[in-house]
Amino acid sequence: MSNHHPSAGAPYVHPGATVPTRKPVTLHRLRAMREAGENVAILTAYDASSAALLDAAGVDCLLVGDSLGMVVQGRDSTLPVTMEHMVYHTTCVARARGAAWLIADLPFGSYHESVEQAVRNAATLMRAGAQMVKLEGGGWTAPIVRALVERGIPVCAHLGLTPQSVHALGGYRIQGRDAPAAAQLRAHARELDDAGATMLVLELMPSNLAADVSTEFSGITIGIGAGRRTHGQVLVLNDMLALTPGAKPRFVRNFMAGASSIADAVSTYVRDVKSGAFPDESLHGYEA
Repeated sequence: MSNHHPSAGAPYVHPGATVPTRKPVTLHRLRAMREAGENVAILTAYDASSAALLDAAGVDCLLVGDSLGMVVQGRDSTLPVTMEHMVYHTTCVARARGAAWLIADLPFGSYHESVEQAVRNAATLMRAGAQMVKLEGGGWTAPIVRALVERGIPVCAHLGLTPQSVHALGGYRIQGRDAPAAAQLRAHARELDDAGATMLVLELMPSNLAADVSTEFSGITIGIGAGRRTHGQVLVLNDMLALTPGAKPRFVRNFMAGASSIADAVSTYVRDVKSGAFPDESLHGYEA
């Protein structure tokens, strides 16, 4: 039984974590990092303990992803995740957040009916402690992004492999491989940019396409299985710590290999994202 008793109202700090002394990551700071060519390091977090550890290890942004449906709840997709689940986990992570910027996913069905529904649910996540909300897809999502931004809610968009559309996409497959598909993704990115999205996750696409989008997008692009020529990287924490059972996506590196602790593995991830050592395109065939 732990003898750690945080005082009422104080932010949660994991007993093994170092209290962060760095300045808070803000939207202004993230934009400045893009301009300076400093890569943004993002990892998912679903609970207070891991959030505190990741924050202390120097992760720039924490993402409360609907991937929790698969890695926490044991589901076979992200589709069963509800707003209630997202609010609970966002609240847990927000209690432990020190300097890192906090992003929370809008789950499947929470922004599909109307702009009004999206605004209402985004506001709920912001009240739970999120500083930015993330939604998937292009085209039809641009008006939603615009409405959220106009109401003071920062938005991270998501193109390429969008897990909430896994059935429509025919599985977890590389997107944008042919010219028409690549052109559509670039058009959607421009629309999301015009609508005011500050950040854009590019998942499972050829690195040349991700590089083109990153050049054209005025905000911050974050790659996952999209090569190194984005403005940052994100991984699912459970994947990079080799906690997820079964086969891993080929772009995932096991950062626990050779690490002395989880904190060491996370620090190595941050270092390698910052330096450009991760991802290694020669090992994972990003042009395929």
